[in-house]
Amino acid sequence: MAPKKPNKKNVIQRRPSAEKRILTAQKRQLINHSFKSKVKTIVKKFEASLKLDDPQLTLNHLQSVYSVVDKAVKRGIFKDNKAARIKSRATLKVNAIVL
Repeated sequence: MAPKKPNKKNVIQRRPSAEKRILTAQKRQLINHSFKSKVKTIVKKFEASLKLDDPQLTLNHLQSVYSVVDKAVKRGIFKDNKAARIKSRATLKVNAIVL
């Protein structure tokens, strides 16, 4: 199907402030996405360290999980409850192995 050509009746006229907000939202979306990806990577490293049976390494990774999740909350990327869930699950996994 051929791409639609904009029709003067269908074009939404935006104010300059609205266009600026759209650009700002797109920039924030990229930043948030990359930070969420960073959190997922660190959590995966933590879970991989659980299988290595090295308690010191696991505790170091747990500390990095706590740190990066708290930074995500501070920046408004994660809500408080999501951060609490992630940290709680990580702590339960460590306690099951270390203790």
